[in-house]
Amino acid sequence: MVSVILSEKPSVAKNIADALNIKNRKDGYFEGKGYIVTWAFGHLLQLYDAKDYDEGMAKWRMENFPFIPSHFRYKVKSDPRNKEKEDLGAKKQLKIIYDLIKRNDVDTVISATDYDREGQVIGDTIIYNLKIKKQVYRLLLNEWTPHEVLTGLQNLKPNTEMRPLLDAGIGRQWADWVIGINLTSVATLKYQKGSGKALNIGRVLLPTLKIIYDRDKEIENFVPEDYFKLAATFKTKDGKEYEGTYVEDEEDKFKNKETLEFIQQALNNQSATILDKKVELKKEYPPYLFNLSNLQGFITSKYKGWTSDKVLKVAQSLYEKKYITYPRTASVVLEESLVDKAAKVLGNLKKGLPYENEITFVKKKRVFDNSKVESHSAITPTYLVPKSLSSDEEIVYSAIKNRFIMQFMPIAEHEETKIMTKVNTDEIKGLFTSKGKVQLVEGWKKVEKIESKDTVLPLVNLDEIVSIIDHKLTSHVTKPPKHHTEKTLLRIMETCGKGKEDEESEEMMAAVLSGYSIGTPATRAETIKKLKEVGYIATQHKKLICTELGKKLVETFPVKELFNLEFTGRLEKTLSDIEKQKFKKERFLNLIFEFTTDAVKTIKNEKDIVINEVSNEKKSMEVLGKCPLCGHGIIEGQKGFGCSNWKNGCKFIIWKNDKYLASMKKKPTKTMVKSLLKNGVVLVKGLTSKKGNKFDAYLRYEKNPGNDYFSWKMEFPEKQKVRGES
Repeated sequence: MVSVILSEKPSVAKNIADALNIKNRKDGYFEGKGYIVTWAFGHLLQLYDAKDYDEGMAKWRMENFPFIPSHFRYKVKSDPRNKEKEDLGAKKQLKIIYDLIKRNDVDTVISATDYDREGQVIGDTIIYNLKIKKQVYRLLLNEWTPHEVLTGLQNLKPNTEMRPLLDAGIGRQWADWVIGINLTSVATLKYQKGSGKALNIGRVLLPTLKIIYDRDKEIENFVPEDYFKLAATFKTKDGKEYEGTYVEDEEDKFKNKETLEFIQQALNNQSATILDKKVELKKEYPPYLFNLSNLQGFITSKYKGWTSDKVLKVAQSLYEKKYITYPRTASVVLEESLVDKAAKVLGNLKKGLPYENEITFVKKKRVFDNSKVESHSAITPTYLVPKSLSSDEEIVYSAIKNRFIMQFMPIAEHEETKIMTKVNTDEIKGLFTSKGKVQLVEGWKKVEKIESKDTVLPLVNLDEIVSIIDHKLTSHVTKPPKHHTEKTLLRIMETCGKGKEDEESEEMMAAVLSGYSIGTPATRAETIKKLKEVGYIATQHKKLICTELGKKLVETFPVKELFNLEFTGRLEKTLSDIEKQKFKKERFLNLIFEFTTDAVKTIKNEKDIVINEVSNEKKSMEVLGKCPLCGHGIIEGQKGFGCSNWKNGCKFIIWKNDKYLASMKKKPTKTMVKSLLKNGVVLVKGLTSKKGNKFDAYLRYEKNPGNDYFSWKMEFPEKQKVRGES
């Protein structure tokens, strides 16, 4: 008999087929050796729209809400370009999957979607929608390497054991539908003039907006204050100099300038004594392994132009290519069962490194600790070392690889010296403190060439007399808090503000493990991206700032619970508890339905205020050229340059985020599209090769022989070689 394996994406299906050495590819699946490996494209099914339940919901009217279906139903997902039509690709693939499962020689189905809430929902909605009586198993993997796939297939679990994970996923999906549909509709009717777009209201969207709003308000209301500091330069008997800062009652910042001016006067013609000297050896441990939020924070703060959404996409690509483990994890340590695997990975990665002889594999609690793993272990490289990566993949892979290697390097050590100097007069109560630091062992810092700035203090003895050779009183101004960046925002979302700023703290880790958060590692990047897209926040370099619309929404929208981190954190924790079988899905959904009903009532009873006015004037669309498929005009849309005849099914489009052009660091422009449509070819200058070299090329956009889609063809100008390439 035969087993059907359903994966989440075609690339993962290929990994499974490769591991099983199945070469026979057919339309929508691979087959051989007792297995059929097929795939979804993420979600093939979506929840019904409100109008699918009731035609009267097609137009938004205040009296139609709250709207909560008695039971939830699924349909083929909509075409991204025309929400009124089914996605034909999804419909076709769904039929292929169902035909395969229904085959007489198939006795079992294996769900091999991602091992998380969303993956469970994707697999189960497809499989159980068919109402089959065949046995369903679950393949639970953290990476897609051949060894893991083969091992996983020997250790399948009955899919029924995954019911709590499915309940949490379904609970999240239905709750967000009910809150989103009802409150977005009612808020738009209440607070917006004009139609065409909506005021987006969401369970995770609003508290995230509030975090940014609150920080902006703190900065706006900040009143700078002056403060003063006093420093003195001392000289030892053997001519060595050092500086100390005046401290009184453990405070070195003074609001009263006169206090320091008096002390400064008292320093004249005085000597001082070394009252105390402490020398401490301090150990510096490497930062923990990455979870997704920490990886996103690290990359977005270190590299220009990166967003947390981009980091997730690149990490997902590395995961599907088998180079890293599952990226959507909240854990920063590994399960203890991974000790042997980690040793093997380290052995592969350390070969040829300049500090190879300093890398030693040790099973340590800081890396391997079951009590601190939530569902998935931290992100690490796999035993497959990539031969070539794109520049973006290289950035993310190197960060993960380096963080892994650091764990098995010597602990860095530095010496801290603190000298307390007392001026020899009773007029001065406080002391001058001097701090020195010298790196003794570089250890793990070598991996990323982290430089330590040494501050060397002279060798002094207790009760030694030193002279005062200079002093300086400086004025300073308190600084406002900094605007949030994606890194700081992710930190707060991860723990609902419960954890400390320091990602190494026990408090931080406990907050992450409890599931008390805003969103999940998988959804936070999407939330930040959506806040930008709907116009609630904007970016200035790396800073995230509330827009005027975002501010008005926070100040006007009356359902204050949705802005409350505590409220949202409790909801996310409840979903986490459903996974752990500590809470029932039905009870959670009843709470959500009750909350939504009350929230709709609250909004209806508020004053009518317009916080957003949408202009309904239709912009005259510039026609860039004729469609090569149907002859209609090509116009610029939000996401691409497409045919104006798309409503009648014309598929011609050049996406603005076209992957082929993006691989050469280019985006299509109006001028480029015009030239392409007019001449069939366009000269594009300044393309970037995989090696980072610039070159020019002619590009054509030609229809594929077998379908209505188009592919790029590249030609080089005659007698021109790609610069810097052989």
